[in-house]
Amino acid sequence: MDDYTEPHWGAAALVVIDLQRDFLDEGASPVPGTSSVVPNVIELARAFRSAGRPIVHVVRLYEPGGSDVDLPRRRAVEEGARLVVPGSSGAEPADGVLPPAVSLDSALLAEGRLQHVGSREVILFKPRWSAFHRTQLEEWLHGEGCDTVLVAGCNLPNCPRATLFDASERDFRTALATDAVSQTSDERLADLARIGVRLYSTARVVAALSAVNR
Repeated sequence: MDDYTEPHWGAAALVVIDLQRDFLDEGASPVPGTSSVVPNVIELARAFRSAGRPIVHVVRLYEPGGSDVDLPRRRAVEEGARLVVPGSSGAEPADGVLPPAVSLDSALLAEGRLQHVGSREVILFKPRWSAFHRTQLEEWLHGEGCDTVLVAGCNLPNCPRATLFDASERDFRTALATDAVSQTSDERLADLARIGVRLYSTARVVAALSAVNR
């Protein structure tokens, strides 16, 4: 494994992308396979908390009327589609992913601020595909001493992929939990491996974190 791209698990953060109820099987805009990865994302979150490692929950929020919605979805939202609406049940992360009794503070998030939900654990609103675009993510990760980003969540070819490319562009070591993200394929995984993204199962990540903390 290349020394420059090998994850440093003792300096890693978990970044969970768009794992919100509206994208689950019974949601307003279901993304196939997303519901089935929720248990593995929960397992990763527990492992990172246990290891004292940072976690970022990244969410989308679409105001009714289409204000600041990405162009491919703007027309639908302008015409009344209700998708991850601030304050709605559908905008909330999947059950069990956040710490107990935590819900989104949509007003705070819409201002571009971080919602702190635990020790070294935050929620962040991203207005476009990448979690780095117009957000505090890079600054926060550096402040937490992170040089490695592990991505999990919803719809690999869209926001997780964009986030991984932007993380690599910023010289973070990048990894993907392949069984904790929806819409994977051999071609999509190979595409990411070509830019140095390391591919791991949830079990391998949990084992790696445990080894660091022995």
